[in-house]
Amino acid sequence: MRGVPRVRSRGRAALAAALVLGVATGCSSAGHEDGASPQASARSFDASDPATWTLPIEAYLPSDGQDEQASKAKDMLIADCMKTLGVPWHPAPDLPDVGPKTLTDWRYGIHDAALAKKRGYKPDAAEQAAYDKAMEAGALDEGAANDGVTEAALRGSEPEINGKAVPKGGCAGQAGNRLGTDGTEFSEAAQRIGNDAFIRSKQTPKVVAVFQKWSSCMKGQGYSYKEPLDASDDPRFSSPAVSKLEISTALADLECRQRYDVARTWFESESALQQQAIEKNAENLDQIKKSRDAMVKKASAILAGTA
Repeated sequence: MRGVPRVRSRGRAALAAALVLGVATGCSSAGHEDGASPQASARSFDASDPATWTLPIEAYLPSDGQDEQASKAKDMLIADCMKTLGVPWHPAPDLPDVGPKTLTDWRYGIHDAALAKKRGYKPDAAEQAAYDKAMEAGALDEGAANDGVTEAALRGSEPEINGKAVPKGGCAGQAGNRLGTDGTEFSEAAQRIGNDAFIRSKQTPKVVAVFQKWSSCMKGQGYSYKEPLDASDDPRFSSPAVSKLEISTALADLECRQRYDVARTWFESESALQQQAIEKNAENLDQIKKSRDAMVKKASAILAGTA
């Protein structure tokens, strides 16, 4: 979990690779007893489960379903273009989910004691095995094609293939243009706000204080780390195998973070910073929402054969 945490990936369908979910509300989270945004109801909020919490910025990003719809539409357009050029092509299947299930799941560290007892800081073994199997079978993005002609047709690196003119930007570029977005332009600004707030939240007084308490708690159990994510990022736990040390560290980590409500404090601090940034960038974010909604509408029409 090194660096700014990421949310689960649906392979090529992950148009917003680091942030997901939501319909914009433009409302502040102030006044909500649970401290979450109004969008939290979409996840059946559970105060004890960080995976059900919702950050304000999520209101400006496509849902998993919208991502998947856009991905299918783009694949359909690419396939039609490739067929016109006489180049065989099939979209790679989505990668199975592994690890975090929402943006806030694992964002502030692990929180599942039962999983930690078996896997330490690693994902569920069955999920990891399915993911690894799919990777070995070649479930990669279409941009990873190893055939030169296929790559040229996809990316437009050649002006002509099989006597047919390749569209500017290749079939992938043409599909993105027709869809109205390449799936990233309306998420990058929102993603930057989320990532910036995550980083800055670690310097807020409340989070600094709770980190210090957590660190002292860990030291009392024989583990020396400055911040919670330092434990999960320990190089000693980077191998596929799960060691006894990793499990004992993870369980101590959980005990200390629960004792001082680390995740909740961190989430609330980040939420406040995100809300400030949203209010400051309201005009740009509203345009992002409009672009997202237009893309979703166009994708639906493409899939229905009406566009």
